[in-house]
Amino acid sequence: MAKVKPVPEGFRTVTPHLVIDGASDALEFYKRAFGAKENVRMPAPDGKKLMHAEMSIGDSPIMLADSFPEMGGSRSPKANGGTSVVIHLYVANVDALFQQAVAAGAKTLMPPTDMFWGDRYGQLEDPFGHRWSIATHTEDPTPEQMRERQAAFEASQHR
Repeated sequence: MAKVKPVPEGFRTVTPHLVIDGASDALEFYKRAFGAKENVRMPAPDGKKLMHAEMSIGDSPIMLADSFPEMGGSRSPKANGGTSVVIHLYVANVDALFQQAVAAGAKTLMPPTDMFWGDRYGQLEDPFGHRWSIATHTEDPTPEQMRERQAAFEASQHR
């Protein structure tokens, strides 16, 4: 009998698993917004909800499913009144992907901005209540440069 890997091929040690009201619609949105590739789709017995789905964005797998509060209490961000999690994407062109996501229906929370830590970075919320940060790493500042830039950034926020 072949030995089974403890982490399946194509997965990472940590894999986000999104709970969504309207997981099928969300999967289609992620394809349009982020270029996601659908890997698995397992409908619920009623054929309306998804029990489980898997997609990849770049080299990263993400699982998703519809909200099933009657089965273990899984609830979507909208059912919970918001989310405490931000899913971070590193991409080659943050501005282009950000605009693609907005065109697909995402809401801008913070437009792409050059940040003190060396990323061009923005945040948005998808139509299902999940928050996403998108960034392109643009430089490798030294720790001293980051401290100086952070102090300047914080000072600019208190004007």
